[in-house]
Amino acid sequence: MKKPLLSHYQHLVLPLLCFWVFVAAIQKNSTHSLILSSNHSSLDSLDAQTGLVIDPNLMLVKAHCTGCHSPKLITQTRLKRDQWQERIRWMQRNHKLWDLGGAEKTVLDYLEKHYSPSKTAYSRREALQNVKWYRLENQ
Repeated sequence: MKKPLLSHYQHLVLPLLCFWVFVAAIQKNSTHSLILSSNHSSLDSLDAQTGLVIDPNLMLVKAHCTGCHSPKLITQTRLKRDQWQERIRWMQRNHKLWDLGGAEKTVLDYLEKHYSPSKTAYSRREALQNVKWYRLENQ
């Protein structure tokens, strides 16, 4: 009885599949690095490691904030200065965050400058107002 054609090439399928996945991964990484190195000002101004806005005080913020939690907690939060300060106090009370000392003002300056509420920053849309609801009728 003759073997199906696929069984003759069975030993080639797995290596080819692995090679294809490897090539796809390399292409994805090179595309990603091209995007990060493009001349878009919004991408150029973000730290590639954390996604935080590049600023002279970024290293201080990274040292105090990203050792305990993801930088996404910062980038996804928009608070006023006093709310950021209260969040720091909460972390100190509940999660053993150390006293920031003189660095606290610098950290708050950075957070207020780059991660305070903003109309231009992406956020959820405002709630719908003056909506006239109506009942759908069964047909």
